[in-house]
Amino acid sequence: MQHILVVDDEVGIRELLSEILSDEGYQVRLAENASEARTQRTRARPDLVLLDIWMPDTDGITLLREWASAGLLTMPVVMMSGHGTIDTAVEATRIGAYDFLEKPIALQKLLATVGRALKHGGEQSRPALSLASLGRGALIAELKQRLERVLNLRTPLLLMGEPGCGIELAARFLHQRNTPWVAPENHAVLAEAPLELLSQAREGTLFLHEIADLSRVEQKGLLLAVSKLERYNVRLVCGVSRDLAELVAGGIFDSRLFGALAATMIRVPSLREHREDVPDLANLMLNRMVEAKEITPRQFSTGALNSLRNFDWPGNLTQLESVVRTLATTAPAEQISLEDVNQGLPQPAPAPNIAHDLPLDLPLRDARDAFERVYFEYHIAREGGNISRVADSVGLERTHLYRKLKQLGIRLARKNGDAP
Repeated sequence: MQHILVVDDEVGIRELLSEILSDEGYQVRLAENASEARTQRTRARPDLVLLDIWMPDTDGITLLREWASAGLLTMPVVMMSGHGTIDTAVEATRIGAYDFLEKPIALQKLLATVGRALKHGGEQSRPALSLASLGRGALIAELKQRLERVLNLRTPLLLMGEPGCGIELAARFLHQRNTPWVAPENHAVLAEAPLELLSQAREGTLFLHEIADLSRVEQKGLLLAVSKLERYNVRLVCGVSRDLAELVAGGIFDSRLFGALAATMIRVPSLREHREDVPDLANLMLNRMVEAKEITPRQFSTGALNSLRNFDWPGNLTQLESVVRTLATTAPAEQISLEDVNQGLPQPAPAPNIAHDLPLDLPLRDARDAFERVYFEYHIAREGGNISRVADSVGLERTHLYRKLKQLGIRLARKNGDAP
């Protein structure tokens, strides 16, 4: 039997909804305010929540945001309001609400919405992170503000950031619920049928990850798609982890396409830039695994969370989630300790013994090249192949660094998303 939690401060509405839904075969629990709803949610995960927006202690939007930030928004939530506005409904869906009902609620509309929401909840896989759960620090707050400013634009948007930093979360924040979301894993479709992509995404969002990897033919297809966006009413959002301007200068990326995409650009910060959010993120990821019954209940010690916060996370959210999963499945006790974290985190590469590793009987120029080769390879390994960080570490502009690495014959792995 499916469980529905009804949260409303008006006793008449609670009882009416309870009677209607019980007659339909649902098991119904009631809460008269946000405090009771929190308690009910902690005891057991409902299959659906009907949540009133205007309540005396804590409003429904605030409670919805709390659940999203804590990783507890793992069930569909339908907001209810007798005097709601379009802005409120949009805000609720941005946070993660499934739908919005205006009071007085017609019986057929109530039952149809409940049926769709429960079906949607049943089809959902383990809930993904959202921008609301990415953090509460100043950088993430600023990112949300920037995204909100372009929320209603239909022009292409370019999101820049390191691999794994949350570019897709930012793109999904812009996506309007109940419209198509198209995010092809393989870019080859841009070369083969770019207008087919637009047709699939009509009235919705087309998200393309790491466009720096597009071939010339794929770039040409994307340029065609950009010219037809208005006809299909599609919002195009592209992600990139490399400097497209440098690729244009090197003749690798089409300058016309760059001009079409670069009119609006927003940078997504790396995880180490908002490391104050790491403890909450780690707890959120752990709670999601517990909610999905993938692991038995676990928790981090304070020392463990501090250690996670102090790590640099070159792989960003992707690496953090991988480490949390490893700790959740391998730690011997219910509480994940500082020692568990220190054993689970990758250790920094030892500094090379230059004098031992280099032959000293070479001509000065050859010895200098050999030293620089070892030096740059060490820094590339230490930074996980992230060229932006290597450039910062060694004190060189990225363009100069690329030129130096090419001169030394050092090849970079494309999978790290930094080198052409």
